[in-house]
Amino acid sequence: MENRPTALPATSVRLAGRRIVLREWDEEDLPALIEMYDDPEISRWTPVPSPFDADAAREYLGRAREARTEGRRMQLAITAGGGQPQGEVLLFRDDLDDRDIELAYGVGPRYRRRGLASEAVVVATEYAVHHLGARRVLLRIEAANAPSAAVARSAGFRPTTDEPVPREAKGRRILLRTWCHRNGEPAS
Repeated sequence: MENRPTALPATSVRLAGRRIVLREWDEEDLPALIEMYDDPEISRWTPVPSPFDADAAREYLGRAREARTEGRRMQLAITAGGGQPQGEVLLFRDDLDDRDIELAYGVGPRYRRRGLASEAVVVATEYAVHHLGARRVLLRIEAANAPSAAVARSAGFRPTTDEPVPREAKGRRILLRTWCHRNGEPAS
């Protein structure tokens, strides 16, 4: 019998690390969501629309809730103690192998270079392995995205020899390198 992962929960999740709490987004977070995503660096590396205004934030939050209810994706705000969102981490089943969980993350401009993304990735990885039964936890990063690669390394991820994964983002084709963390052990 093949080991199948646990479905992503459709209910609210709250995860804690040493300095952070990952929690669900709510309506009061819209200004923080706009501040975070209406940023040239976020726009450069993510498929999030730019400019990212109040309408884009409401639509983003609505899609996040829909995906959550359907068990397709978890989008959690990175906070200090559950308060003001400073970033976001996403967890979703990998398109190529649903035994794997892929993570994505971003941190608002005011909160960068504090280790928040790394800690959020570590907390989300532990959750994916221990509660979702992930065979592997993956990050997909463009080769030129040095800040994201630094986060991956500091969170214990290593590049794999997997073929680059093509994706479409804002009308352009990008190739993403796969980074892996296997059930708590970095890939060799």
